[in-house]
Amino acid sequence: MGPPTSAAVVLLAFCISAISFLLPTGEAAQNLLEVVYQGCSSTTFPKNGGFDQTLTSLFSTLTSQASQSRFYKTSAGSGDHAISALFQCRGDLSNGDCSDCVKRLPEEANRLCGPTTAARVQLQGCYLQYTAGDPNQVSGTELLYSKCASSRVTDSTFLQMRQAAFSDVQNGIQGGSGFYTVDDGGVYALGQCEGDLSISDCGVCLKSAFREIENRCGGVKSGQVYLSRCYATYAYYPDGGAGGYGNYGAGGGSSGHAQQTGKTVAIVVGGAALLFFVFVCLCFVRSLWKKHDDY
Repeated sequence: MGPPTSAAVVLLAFCISAISFLLPTGEAAQNLLEVVYQGCSSTTFPKNGGFDQTLTSLFSTLTSQASQSRFYKTSAGSGDHAISALFQCRGDLSNGDCSDCVKRLPEEANRLCGPTTAARVQLQGCYLQYTAGDPNQVSGTELLYSKCASSRVTDSTFLQMRQAAFSDVQNGIQGGSGFYTVDDGGVYALGQCEGDLSISDCGVCLKSAFREIENRCGGVKSGQVYLSRCYATYAYYPDGGAGGYGNYGAGGGSSGHAQQTGKTVAIVVGGAALLFFVFVCLCFVRSLWKKHDDY
């Protein structure tokens, strides 16, 4: 068989480009960058006070550490110009996804809060927090944000299953990682503590978070509570379908399974279309090659 014709080479290159275009583009990773909430101080830094340079330096340090660690705390400046900051990624994120998530945080902090003296921006996959002055003034169990789905669960055993899932998370946290997830009978639950919190303090914090969820959300399909040093979320998917990285209440719970089913169908249909396209491309390339050999 001789060398391929120029037409065959061009067609093969086109097929490869088209196939790469049709491949999945990391939708799960994109979901990690969605904003959950932001908390911004009511006071702003004085102009020309040097705080903007200090904050920029802090952001640069945090983003540079995100490919190596899922939690990092640092400070910059001194005296009245000191600012403390930290980031934390979800415990199940890869280094690459953590880095991508943290890189988005300074942009979102500037967009959502501007030059405020303290801010916390929570994305689905990570969060950033910074404050001027003493970062330990806030209680570790202060409620920052909560959200509950509107749809209630009719299954009479749901509350017991959710309680079992919450207990499993609290027990699992004792392993010392500060992050734990469970799936108990279709109840997906997640708990995470700030990276430098002790095991005992983490347990106390999560106990408060789960109690807040129970009090605020009752028997609805999903809920999430963020305290200053830990957070907990859950979602009920009786037929499965929490998806990559788990939704754990992020989608409100009422349509999470339907959305996951739709994604699955789209992946199957798209995969079939991709295979058919590859088959057609290979047939054309083979035909051109055969014609070249016939000559």
